[in-house]
Amino acid sequence: MNADPASQHTDAGRGWQLLVALGVTQIVSWGSIYYAFALLLEPLQRDLGAGKGEVAGAFSAALLVSGLCAAWIGRTIDRLGGRWVMTAGSLAAVLLLAALSQVRSLPLLYLIWLGLGAAMAATLYEPAFVVIAQVYRLNYRRALTVLTLFGGFASTVFWPVTTWLIERYGWREAVLWLAAINLVVCVPLHFALLPKSSGAAPPAPQAGGGTARRRLWGDRRFRALTLAFLAHYVVVSAIAAHLISLLLARGMSPAAAAAIGALIGPMQVAGRIVEFGASRWLTVGQVGRVAAVAMPLSLLALLWADTSLPWLTVFAVLFGAGNGAMTVIRGALPVEMYGRDHYGAIAGALATPGLLARAVGPIFAALLWSALGGYRGTTAVLIVVAAVGATAFALATRTAGSPPPGRS
Repeated sequence: MNADPASQHTDAGRGWQLLVALGVTQIVSWGSIYYAFALLLEPLQRDLGAGKGEVAGAFSAALLVSGLCAAWIGRTIDRLGGRWVMTAGSLAAVLLLAALSQVRSLPLLYLIWLGLGAAMAATLYEPAFVVIAQVYRLNYRRALTVLTLFGGFASTVFWPVTTWLIERYGWREAVLWLAAINLVVCVPLHFALLPKSSGAAPPAPQAGGGTARRRLWGDRRFRALTLAFLAHYVVVSAIAAHLISLLLARGMSPAAAAAIGALIGPMQVAGRIVEFGASRWLTVGQVGRVAAVAMPLSLLALLWADTSLPWLTVFAVLFGAGNGAMTVIRGALPVEMYGRDHYGAIAGALATPGLLARAVGPIFAALLWSALGGYRGTTAVLIVVAAVGATAFALATRTAGSPPPGRS
């Protein structure tokens, strides 16, 4: 079967144009949908006369929908290629953000965010990872790392931009501007530069569909890997939601707590850069085992630290770098373990636990806090969860791949 030219560039020429285009659209999609919600929370409460929990629940519902759609989106890109899926996701984001700017009731808010959850599933890292794996043959792992480095700038760019738009025009018109940015940036880039087909021959009937999924879930390595990613992202989302409150409860000043929190972002970028360099000598599984172990170690440092800035810095470095590297590993590992056939379906299935954990993790930590009477017991439980995840990751990847001969 002949694929269109964009799917045949592998690692040179227009392939780099594709990588830059996807990087730019990741900044816009993450920044205008995912990160913008934090800045819209207060004005939505005020205009809708709703509580913080009621409004935040809409975003949690969106994350749940995103997780539930991930495997289906991946399978669709396997069949059709990324152009139609990601363009449709960006168009949906445009229409739904425009609708959000006019929202007047809580039920409509939930309906819109359920749709935006599906739009996120079609535009954020997971579908972009599938496109990268289809286009890049030699340097796909490094391309994934570069893509996540672009994505790491989303909050850096869009929090100030969205804040300025809200202050200048009000939140409703600011959301319309975000919709317009998606329309003039993401829609044309996705439509013009993404391959319009997957570049692969259609799967044989016996290899696809439910049979392939049953075979995948019958693999103990795959089940261990899904457990590892579930545990990892429960911990990450729980700490992201509660870290500042935890540090304030220990008696730290707001400025000091914010400084520790702010250190995590740059460390995520540093972790991805380290993974980029290590890709010449180490397999994805080998780097992933180090990143997975970094998570329980970081929480041990957090538990031990009290208000000690050196120990809290150790926590931030390990936590940020481990999580930053794991984002790349989640995208690259399916190729190393299972090859490129049905990559979208496999990557989507692996992404689902982590995406669901983003919604569940903060609630899980809040319930632990109530049951255990504070953050110390909560942190101890999260250490156990992270250790289980690291163990599961090691078991899943102990036979995966061999060191790359200079390149991946």
